[in-house]
Amino acid sequence: MAKDGKQNEDYVGPIRRLLVGLMVLCLLGIFLIWRIDSPRVERFRAMVVDAVVPNMDWAMAPVTGFANLVSDFQSYSRIYEQNQDLRRELQQMRAWREAALQLEQENAKLLDLNNVRIDPNLTYITGVVMADAGSPFRQSVLLNVGSRDGILDGWAAMDGIGLVGRISGVGENTSRTILLTDTSSRIPVIIQPSGQRAILSGDNTVYPLIEFLENQDVVRPGDRVVSSGDGGLFPPDILVGQVALGTDRRLRVRLAADYERLEFLRVLRSRPAPLISDPGGLIAPDDLLPPAPQDQAAAGEVTGG
Repeated sequence: MAKDGKQNEDYVGPIRRLLVGLMVLCLLGIFLIWRIDSPRVERFRAMVVDAVVPNMDWAMAPVTGFANLVSDFQSYSRIYEQNQDLRRELQQMRAWREAALQLEQENAKLLDLNNVRIDPNLTYITGVVMADAGSPFRQSVLLNVGSRDGILDGWAAMDGIGLVGRISGVGENTSRTILLTDTSSRIPVIIQPSGQRAILSGDNTVYPLIEFLENQDVVRPGDRVVSSGDGGLFPPDILVGQVALGTDRRLRVRLAADYERLEFLRVLRSRPAPLISDPGGLIAPDDLLPPAPQDQAAAGEVTGG
């Protein structure tokens, strides 16, 4: 066995060297043929190409497929990058769209404020709502106008449609507005067309109560509710809302102001109430007052005597 292995090794070495030599000679011949500048050799090269290249399509198929795969991958990469760019642009456009809608809403509110009709003798200050009280019913809001702008407690505040509340608490640069829905809010109102007077009382709901109504039978849901101006707290004839029948069968008011989007409020300068400098002037003269019981008894005794 050792002898057979040694003989095989003796044959493999020379055969390997022979094959390598033949390969080198073939490659050298091909190189020379391709480098020789001769018409005959050129014709020979053309014949070899015509005979070999068409029959090598099966060998070039994997190379062509791989090249197409690389090209498709590059095209996919470009499409993916374009898709990402389009996504970013779409996100930016959505942000711009939201900004445009907010500006459109603010513009509409400002136009409403400009178009609302109030007493021409009244002046007003428009303020921006900075924050609310944090209540789910927004019982109060904070405005960016204060005592430096001449704001006083008790002045009425309204949006572009109807009455919102009154000023309660004034700082140097800010003021607090109590909304009509707050439990501490009580304002006199008139219900039209019946002319019934009542008190609008907040109860922490979006539909304040109508209380102290003179005659409830003449009031119907849908009737217009405006401020009466009684007591000089609010200017008269400011729209408050419409009468509505609550689930508890009590008369309430559907407020005209948009409490969900309070961004700008108009603070109305009310006419100052006359100051009473002489409290004694409120007492009628003695000759207009009825005589006291003691005086009547004394007068009777004198007459009888």
